[in-house]
Amino acid sequence: MTNTNLDENPLLEPWTGPFEAPPFDRIEPGHFRPAFDAALKDARREVDAIAANPAPPTFANTIEALERSGRSLDRVGGVFFNLTGAATNDELQAIEREIAPVLARHRNDIYLNEALFKRIDALKAEEDGLGLSAEQARVLERYHLNFTRAGAGAQPDAKARLAAIGERLATLAAEFGQNVLADEKAWLMLLDEEDLEGLPDFYRASAARIASERGHPERFAVTLSRSSIEPFLQFSARRDLREAAFRAWEARGENGGATDNRAIAAEMVRLRAERARLLGYESYAHYRLADTMAKTPGAALDLLESVWAPGVSSALKEQEALQAIIAGEGGNFKVAPWDWRYLAEKRRKAEFDFDEGELKPYLQLDRMIEAAFYAASRLFGLGFEERFDLKLYDPDVRAWAVSRRDGSPIALFIGDYFARPSKRSGAWMSNFRAQQKLDGLQLPIVVNVMNFAKGAEGEASLLSLADARTLFHEFGHALHGMLSDVTYPLISGTRVAGDFVEFPSQLYEQWIKEPEMLRRFALHYKTGEPMPEALIAKLTSARRFNQGWATVEYTASALVDLKLHLDPSPADVDVVAFERQELARIGTPDAIAMRHRAPHFQHIFSGGYSAAYYSYLWSEVLDADGFEAFEEAGDIFDAEVAHRLHDFVYAAGGSRDYDAAYRGFRGRSPSPAALFRKRGFEAGRE
Repeated sequence: MTNTNLDENPLLEPWTGPFEAPPFDRIEPGHFRPAFDAALKDARREVDAIAANPAPPTFANTIEALERSGRSLDRVGGVFFNLTGAATNDELQAIEREIAPVLARHRNDIYLNEALFKRIDALKAEEDGLGLSAEQARVLERYHLNFTRAGAGAQPDAKARLAAIGERLATLAAEFGQNVLADEKAWLMLLDEEDLEGLPDFYRASAARIASERGHPERFAVTLSRSSIEPFLQFSARRDLREAAFRAWEARGENGGATDNRAIAAEMVRLRAERARLLGYESYAHYRLADTMAKTPGAALDLLESVWAPGVSSALKEQEALQAIIAGEGGNFKVAPWDWRYLAEKRRKAEFDFDEGELKPYLQLDRMIEAAFYAASRLFGLGFEERFDLKLYDPDVRAWAVSRRDGSPIALFIGDYFARPSKRSGAWMSNFRAQQKLDGLQLPIVVNVMNFAKGAEGEASLLSLADARTLFHEFGHALHGMLSDVTYPLISGTRVAGDFVEFPSQLYEQWIKEPEMLRRFALHYKTGEPMPEALIAKLTSARRFNQGWATVEYTASALVDLKLHLDPSPADVDVVAFERQELARIGTPDAIAMRHRAPHFQHIFSGGYSAAYYSYLWSEVLDADGFEAFEEAGDIFDAEVAHRLHDFVYAAGGSRDYDAAYRGFRGRSPSPAALFRKRGFEAGRE
């Protein structure tokens, strides 16, 4: 039985190991609920003391006091929610369902505390006479905005309803994510030798390892992890098996029974719309986007629609080429979503004389990690030393100490790269501890979580080009957290607007596609030979291949998300019917499926992207335009451009207005035309 004595709870004790990292080897699931209860009690006492302070409000006794409150809760929550995402189990999931509404209630108790808001409101009214630094003024502005957007100042009955909505949404979001994970864990397609036609050796080895781990030695297995199913759809010559796998993947969260997410999603959409109305907004999308770079749903829609028409036009041309392949092979069927990746791979081989299987032997996981570190060293002067003395939460998880050129430490970076049943799908960056300097320097502990296929015993783990880009993308987020150099936790690292937070990550993807990087790090996993120049040239020339399909599958999801949250009163919304109607309205080709269908769209129902999935495209305008700054300088590691990028973006956190931050880096506002050039579309807007 787990000992839950608070005096012996490692979550509540000082962490004295290297980097003050969590003592994962001592933490058990039974420690979390008592630790949460104790930390919540402390946090409530701290907030109540600030609200009841008889002294007139000052920045120190109100804003800085709030920034110091809840630190124990942040620490416990940081460990818990990282584990529920990356290494969960039934006990942790039960605690997550219990604690989600409790934490939402605590948040409501803070943001709907009238006495506390009066102190913040008084400070905002007197701001000009307070002698605040630019960073302090930004923090005060953010606090005041966060409180008003949460309902501070509303009538008592509205506050009560807002609090109830917040608790219910937290419960539903936890259930939604757990249901998707349950559906992913429950499905397994077992294959025999005769089912492997078209699958390359590296995939067969991975599929054999998965089957063996699931208790089926001598067989092969496909799972619903992207690292398993996407290459299966790309290479398998068995159309019947591709269809079965694709339909299972598409049906996550829509299988009936206890894990069906349709009613949950519908309720969340209704509650979000009600919250927006209570706060005086036309729709949830208007509420959500008011505090972003886009500012309005109209601006986000303009961008999405500007790429939709050229994306569909390009995709239809791509579809014609795929249909020609089918006809050339004597087939008499129309291209279906489970055919696209497979036929596109054939087309790429025919048009550019290479396929993904030819690339993979050169994209070793360890070399790609090394490449990400090298780019960070060249751009920002960072060094990385792997640490083997830390006990982490899974044997496959790794850690590196990160330092400046002068040897001064800046962060601990944790890399969790391999798929496993206890991990939700996808890839993400998170913190176990965020950077701040309010009471002395607190170094961040940042984690990247991936779902790559693990190599067979003794074999290197090989990545697809998309995997390598994902690794660089998430490491871009990690750098945003590790390079953060601000005083206040509220604006630390990635705590920025959703349509700005993807800029540093998407920009960082650009480096792994550069020939200079491929020559150095794309080394054959057996021979150590660098990727041949001819293959690099083919890869470079194929960058815009299949961009119509990529644009449509993403933009369809973003448009459905935004339109779903634009309804001011979605009383009887059926998210699947709505999705189907919207796809028909915008003219989505039948052969292309949404990247994320509503019943498993975790970004918007259990993540932070509700009404804001458009953010990736908004940020791509910034990253396409931003990387051109390096190209214009004639050096992808130009020191002057990198210095501005560091100061105005990666180190700045949320300390600046985002438009001003971009102009500080680039010297001007971004040009959307760069996005069209990047995707190979014929025209764009300036």
